[in-house]
Amino acid sequence: MEKELKKIVENRYTIGEVLYFNKAKTWTSFDLVNKVRYLIRKELGVKKLKIGHAGTLDPLATGVMIVCTGKATKRIESFQYQTKEYIATLKLGATTPSFDLETEVDATYPTEHITEELLRTTLKQFIGEIQQIPPKYSAVKINGKRAYEYARNGEEIEIKPKTLVIDEIELLEFHDLIAKIRVVCSKGTYIRALARDIGEALNCGAHLTDLERTRIGDITLDTCMSINDFQNIINNEKTKL
Repeated sequence: MEKELKKIVENRYTIGEVLYFNKAKTWTSFDLVNKVRYLIRKELGVKKLKIGHAGTLDPLATGVMIVCTGKATKRIESFQYQTKEYIATLKLGATTPSFDLETEVDATYPTEHITEELLRTTLKQFIGEIQQIPPKYSAVKINGKRAYEYARNGEEIEIKPKTLVIDEIELLEFHDLIAKIRVVCSKGTYIRALARDIGEALNCGAHLTDLERTRIGDITLDTCMSINDFQNIINNEKTKL
C-alpha cells in the first residue's frame, strides 16, 4: 500500500502539476523554484523532476508566480504570453541605477511642477504599443551574458528597445510624491523601466519602491499559496506514505 501511494504521488508531479504561488519579497524566482523542487524530491522521494516557472519576478517584488512540474512544463510558454497585472508604487523626484530599491538614490530633481492632473495625463501616454529599453540591472542576455553582470562590473552596454503593449494604467493613489498605479501589460514589460520612463516624461525622475504582481491571465493573487502553505501540503502527503 505504501509503495502504491508513493507511486501515485510521484506520478502526480512527474505527469505534471501547475502550482500557483505568492512569491515572498527578497526571494528570487530561482529561490522559489529551487525550494519547491527540494520539497518534492527530498520530502516525497521523487527522484527525477522537471520544473520551471512561467515568468520572473524581481527579488524585491511579490505576487503571482506559476510553477510547473513534469509534463506540465510544456504549458510554461502559454502562461508567459498571458496578460499580467501589477500594483506598483513609484517615488517621484529621485532615481536609482536599478530603477528600484536594489540600489541607492543617485540623483534628485525638482518636483514643484508635479500635480495629480499632470501625472494622470502623463500616464495616458503609455497606454498602447510602446518601445521600452530593459533595465541594465536585468536578466536580458547580451552577447551571452546577463545585463546585470555587465552592470555590476561597471561596464557600459547598449540594450536595444523592445516592443510591448500596455493595456491599462490606473492611478490608485497619489500623495507626497508617492504614486500607486495599476498596470495591465504584455509579456516582457519591466515595471521598473516603466517607472523610469514615467519619471522622465514628468521631468522629475522616478523609481519603484514596491511591486506586486496581482494576476497572470485568469490566475489572481487570492488563488495563490505561500511556500509555507506548500510545505504543509507536502508534509500531509508525506505522512500518508
